[in-house]
Amino acid sequence: MDRTYKPAQSAPIVRLMVLETDKPHPDTYSERGSFGQILHNHFGKAGAAHHPPLGVETDQVFVVSEQGGRIPTVQDFDRFDGLLITGSVYDAHGNNEWILKLLELLKTLWIKRPDFRFLGVCFGHQLLARLRGGSVGPAPSQDWELGHCRITLTPVGQRLFRTREDHVHLHQMHQDHVVSPPTAASAGPDMLSPDTEIACWGRSEHTPVQGLYIPNRLFTTQAHLAFDEDMVKRQIQIRVDGGGIKDLEHADRAAETAHLEHDGVEVAKAILRIFVYDDDGMD
Repeated sequence: MDRTYKPAQSAPIVRLMVLETDKPHPDTYSERGSFGQILHNHFGKAGAAHHPPLGVETDQVFVVSEQGGRIPTVQDFDRFDGLLITGSVYDAHGNNEWILKLLELLKTLWIKRPDFRFLGVCFGHQLLARLRGGSVGPAPSQDWELGHCRITLTPVGQRLFRTREDHVHLHQMHQDHVVSPPTAASAGPDMLSPDTEIACWGRSEHTPVQGLYIPNRLFTTQAHLAFDEDMVKRQIQIRVDGGGIKDLEHADRAAETAHLEHDGVEVAKAILRIFVYDDDGMD
């Protein structure tokens, strides 16, 4: 179902396809809808708050075929400016059939659509790193980065988010991370020219690669820019109940931070900018 947010008739419209790789907690779904709907509302809020305002149009497709989803075709993206891959309980380094087919689709789109933007959150961040030859796996400590976390910005991150602060705060929900970031060499010449730099915009003590960036092309974030207090608590509980999170004290401490303010809207603004006028925030 198409959804459009237009803050003003003259505002540029960003058209985004959300590839849903998971389903929210049932209570979250009943209140706020699917992850695609949640992200639509979040980007709509960011577009309205941006100066100048930006409109957002989204559609979504659930791609986990083993749960009744489908992998879209290249033609399904014809009227879109970019795609966003959501977070997931699945491993981005896994070889599930739908993950391998999704990687094939992403590679084809990358090659055939040089004008197209690729966005990823958590699982999506890791999968897009894998697509370009980066390695993904569990943190060496085997622990989780959970809840409200401080991310130290690189100079690229400060320019992207147009801030003099050296950090942002976002909600985390992961054990896996990008172990070795991709490079132009690891991506190969059919994906990237040899002089392309894949920049890291932020890092934390747990996760050295919090996000990747290529001007006019790629923006990923390990953290969940659209999570709120209820979502954080519920997603933690899903992973506790499923046995993924075994350190219950750590889970409880993370849940206690879920109410804290975070910078998800500012991150969404930066993401929208790469569609309309990606000046890298360098001025």
